[in-house]
Amino acid sequence: MIQVIIERDRDDRILAFQMDGHADYDEHGKDLVCAGASAVSFGAVNAIFALTSIEPIIDQGSNGGFLRIDLPESIEPADYERVQLLLQGMVVSLQTIEREYGQHIKITFK
Repeated sequence: MIQVIIERDRDDRILAFQMDGHADYDEHGKDLVCAGASAVSFGAVNAIFALTSIEPIIDQGSNGGFLRIDLPESIEPADYERVQLLLQGMVVSLQTIEREYGQHIKITFK
């Protein structure tokens, strides 16, 4: 199962997210849940790089199955709003996958 942890501050802003595990929906290369979750999360990170001046702190497992993104502490207000919108969009997309394939992906908020 893919475990997704979304870390928020007191104002409900996303500070970091982590994805760990494998969906085991289908065999490697045919796993739609894994492909969807990966596309959504990497798409959000790529959008942050392309649309803001923020360089998130990335920790990625060498064998796949692990991704952690932390936002830097100092972010310009305009970029902060953009990155929050991008990450909220990612969460909505992951929740859509979770609704359909909840036995293979679980989202937790901290």
